[in-house]
Amino acid sequence: MPRYFFHVDDGSEQPDTEGAELAGMGQVRSEAVRLTGEILRDMGGRFWNHAEWTLTVTDQTGAKVLGLRVSANEPG
Repeated sequence: MPRYFFHVDDGSEQPDTEGAELAGMGQVRSEAVRLTGEILRDMGGRFWNHAEWTLTVTDQTGAKVLGLRVSANEPG
């Protein structure tokens, strides 16, 4: 089963060195959304202090297979 790595960049890169074995892109998408939700929950109110952060998923060869960009905006 292929291994995928979920790298976070919120101003400082946080590479995933462990990865996860997933059956295909459906599972990769689900894991990316689950992980993004977990990060947002853990950040709590600190989320609003970050202009933008990204989650980049790579395969075991290092090729980018998926990316999510998350940003907060309070009109003012």
